[in-house]
Amino acid sequence: MARTLPELRVLIDAVDQELLALLTRRAALAHEVGEIKKVEGSAVFRPEREAQVISNLQQANQGALKNESVAVIWREIMSACRALEAPQRVAYLGPKGTFSEEAALRFFGSSITHVPCANFDEVFHAATAGSAEFGVIPVENSTEGVVTRSLDLLLNSPLHIVGEISLLVRHHLLRSSASLDGIEVVLAHPQALAQCQQWLSTHLPNAERRAVSSNAEGARLAASNPAWAGIASERAGSEFGLHIASHAIQDEAFNRTRFVVVCLPSVLPAPEASGKDCTSLVVSVPNKPGAVHDMLVPLKRHGVSMTRFESRPARSGQWEYYFYIDLQGHPSQPSVAAALKDLSSLCAFYKVLGTYPLAD
Repeated sequence: MARTLPELRVLIDAVDQELLALLTRRAALAHEVGEIKKVEGSAVFRPEREAQVISNLQQANQGALKNESVAVIWREIMSACRALEAPQRVAYLGPKGTFSEEAALRFFGSSITHVPCANFDEVFHAATAGSAEFGVIPVENSTEGVVTRSLDLLLNSPLHIVGEISLLVRHHLLRSSASLDGIEVVLAHPQALAQCQQWLSTHLPNAERRAVSSNAEGARLAASNPAWAGIASERAGSEFGLHIASHAIQDEAFNRTRFVVVCLPSVLPAPEASGKDCTSLVVSVPNKPGAVHDMLVPLKRHGVSMTRFESRPARSGQWEYYFYIDLQGHPSQPSVAAALKDLSSLCAFYKVLGTYPLAD
């Protein structure tokens, strides 16, 4: 005989009480771990440990929950437990409602201290000066490619990369009414305007496209003028009381942005190997024939896969370039260590930007 709705609710309430008791036990154990870490002087936050916890749970998952949901739930649990010691101070491109804020919450969970910044330079400054422990910045988009300012800042910064997040980015057209009529100006970050240019040319060909510091700032400004619209997230629309005049206007349906988490090595040393890692470098080689080819030979020789290769001008006036490279693996692996050693010997400039667990 099928159970009634009241009976099911009673059972759910009982399970909720069991979950709360278990979470309280977990929090107490996490607090004990935190006390040991204080004595040892070790970091509260270990991204490779949290990545391994989530991976183990996903492998053991045999229930109705999707693995993505398992990751979200346990990230929030771990975030709440970490906050018992001290919530992480995280800097990102603000104001509230940006995709950078969403990436920060996706990585750290919601139990953080928010440090919204006006631009990427301020994010780096906050994490370097100590007003934030961590910074979250976008580095590349599947439609528009690399975020050049982020790469330039990584080159000269003492910060290193300790984590990454890949975010599915859906851009919505937001304004004070739900209609497309009468829109004179569309405001957004330059990257968002570029990612939606085909839609804008088709549906709002006469509207001015105005670049602002962030998509959430565009949404904030759009709330002040009925003839203006912003391109931003649904969360930004809720934050500033705007309607969605058109959903998902990005030109590529599966538009993704990759963010990285940066901090000083004194805040968090390079994460240990998680079994699924990335090592990011920036290098330059002497300006001579075959130099780039020679630079890649050690990777082939030692069987190390390269997943990203980008170039940026060195601004020396000599047509020299910096090359940003992502490699699969961790320097603790003998093949990766050997490849890095051989590669560094060929470079005029060599810097490891970070080693970190790959995004889910």
